[in-house]
Amino acid sequence: MANNKIYAFLGPHTSGKSTMVSQLVSMGIHYIPTITTRVFDDRYAYKRKLYKTVKSKDYEAEKFIVNTSYQAHSYGLRKADVLDAYQKHKISVAIMQDVSGIKQLTKFINQDLVTIFLMIDDEVFVDRMLRAGCSNDEIRYYVETADETGEFDHWRDVDFVVKNTSTARAALEQILAIMGLVTLLPQEDFDFLVK
Repeated sequence: MANNKIYAFLGPHTSGKSTMVSQLVSMGIHYIPTITTRVFDDRYAYKRKLYKTVKSKDYEAEKFIVNTSYQAHSYGLRKADVLDAYQKHKISVAIMQDVSGIKQLTKFINQDLVTIFLMIDDEVFVDRMLRAGCSNDEIRYYVETADETGEFDHWRDVDFVVKNTSTARAALEQILAIMGLVTLLPQEDFDFLVK
């Protein structure tokens, strides 16, 4: 197989995984779809483009390389989709729900998997949930779940950490640099720009 890379994104709820992957997909980067049993409500309608919702019985019939659960929903990457990405695309991106998904994918494509954790702080976490229209009970639930599962500590288990607390553009630029999708300017062009 060629040295094609799969970049897997991990981070707590509201860290920007779907936002960053959507931006990368809009730039033409291949995406490995996440299959899930979760049905997204209108607040998270933009996720419907990235996640393929299926009924539980249909989910069970699939062949997955990654198969995890998060908040009573199943999430997976189909074996056929991962193989297709790995064989046909120089760069692909995927969204992981937890560290166990990273570990499962690592067993399959260890040297060609790059993991990126999107880090946020408590203040950004709560602010983004409020802007999404979440109630105090929902916010409490997500905070408790994140504490129980150690979501904010998963940065220890990845290759790169991108702090996503300011603008989406700033985080995207860091991700593009990690992916090698930026080029250095010739010295004379750089000198002209900084004059």
